[in-house]
Amino acid sequence: MTLAAPDPMTMFGPDFPFAYDDWVRHPAGLGQLPKHRLGTPVAVVGGGISGLVAAYELMKLGLHPVLYEAGELGGRMRSIAFADHPDSVAELGAMRFPPSASTLFHYIGELGLRTRPFPNPLAACTPSTVIDLGGVVHHVRTAEELPTVYQEVADAWDKALQDRAELSSMEDAIRRRDVGVIKSIWNRLVTEMDDQSFYGFLAGSSAFESFRTREIFGQVGFGTGGWDTDFPNSILEILRVIYTHADDDQVSIVGGSQKVPSGLWTHEPENLVHWPAGTSLASLNSGAPRPSVTKMRRRADGIAIEDSTGTRLQFPATVFTPHVWTLLSQIDCSPELLSTQEWTAVERTHYMNSSKLFVLTDRPFWRDTDPRTGHDVMGMTLTDRSPRGVYLFDDGPDQPGVMCLSYTWNDDSSKLLTLDDSQRVAVLLRRLEAIYPGVDIASHIIGEPISITWEREPNFMGAFRANLPGHYRYQRRLFTHFMQDRLPADKRGLFLAGDDISWTAGWAEGAVQTALNAVWGVMHQFGGASDPTNPGPGDVFDEIAPVELPED
Repeated sequence: MTLAAPDPMTMFGPDFPFAYDDWVRHPAGLGQLPKHRLGTPVAVVGGGISGLVAAYELMKLGLHPVLYEAGELGGRMRSIAFADHPDSVAELGAMRFPPSASTLFHYIGELGLRTRPFPNPLAACTPSTVIDLGGVVHHVRTAEELPTVYQEVADAWDKALQDRAELSSMEDAIRRRDVGVIKSIWNRLVTEMDDQSFYGFLAGSSAFESFRTREIFGQVGFGTGGWDTDFPNSILEILRVIYTHADDDQVSIVGGSQKVPSGLWTHEPENLVHWPAGTSLASLNSGAPRPSVTKMRRRADGIAIEDSTGTRLQFPATVFTPHVWTLLSQIDCSPELLSTQEWTAVERTHYMNSSKLFVLTDRPFWRDTDPRTGHDVMGMTLTDRSPRGVYLFDDGPDQPGVMCLSYTWNDDSSKLLTLDDSQRVAVLLRRLEAIYPGVDIASHIIGEPISITWEREPNFMGAFRANLPGHYRYQRRLFTHFMQDRLPADKRGLFLAGDDISWTAGWAEGAVQTALNAVWGVMHQFGGASDPTNPGPGDVFDEIAPVELPED
């Protein structure tokens, strides 16, 4: 007898378990607009994945998205080619995507992009993993080769999740898309754990009574690496990642993740409403987005936008996708754009810092065998030293290799903040020399390094939102903003989207989902509606809405 394959794991909930992937794939489409609304201009601020998905779907509905972008298309899906080797890229932002991001993969498939396994620590595609903790170095290929203490830490994490967070029950419910069970478990956990940090969750588990166990877990962790930089964040942020397998079986986009937003910009979808065949976002925007937004004002019949050239335009609806902190500093906003409660949620938004530094090498020399040990001379590295994570990418022995010499978060990112690229390389190579004595990494580096520190990028000011304990209520205000029938008439027409509006910040899937919420919101404002056979997120909102915690 052949057993049926288990249902696939997707990022379905748990806060708002709506099947976005089914909605965008349905043959009936997302909905229809009244004929007199076709061709109406709608502003979309921000050319990252959220802005491009929103604009793309609004175009398909027959509206005219007018895109604004302060930099270049892509946002934090930014792929930079090395100057002398354009086929080799550095992924400055998003670089690995889980198969559970099923709505994102709808667009990846529509664009015909290829993926390949990402070389995370201990992944099947990773030739060698090196763990350096407390000056002790281990070379392994599989988790089973790790010393017993690491196995015990992994078991402790699983026990904590089973005992305190009903891991197996939630995974099963998400696979089956059992909304009732998902809401029953998650609503209770939100009520009980909104005020608890990740570290507090660990410390409160009998499996993590030992400080040493918590320390090892923080430095080495599970899945993609150590999680100690997440320790101050809400445990709810972590559980969302674990429940939906966002950290598992990740892949990269061949040619760079920026191919997704840039592909949506030029793609000419079939069966367009209102627009002729061959229409794309690029053609509707005369080949380029408008420049950065500098001022936003609410008017009686819409949102007035001024850009960096001084041009002023007014729109009946605007989708805003950049980091919400830009509303506080980079853009001159009138207070009436949002309610007082919404402005408070924007102010309280907390962002994770992050830095990366990439170098190009003459070849993937790390695949050489060390004659003394029989190991590869280097491996994908997790360390408690300043590089923290070292990732190695190669396209074969005769091609240049790409090294992410360091991938860091929060305090670890800040340690390198004041250094220029050459100084960063020097510091990182000194630290790596202690792990790999005798390996002359510098001799293999060619060209100039490429780096990013997201907290000093003026249009971002951080890598992604990460809620602190007690922030659930703020997040709910931002996520539910697309349900504008609940707002006073003078607070409608501006729709917030982007990954920091989502429940899964830092994941492109969350950015896509909130973009689709905004599309439904605009369609609803203009008198349109989803097909009865394919209801949208706003149509079923009351049935699956995120739990509302008391505020008094």
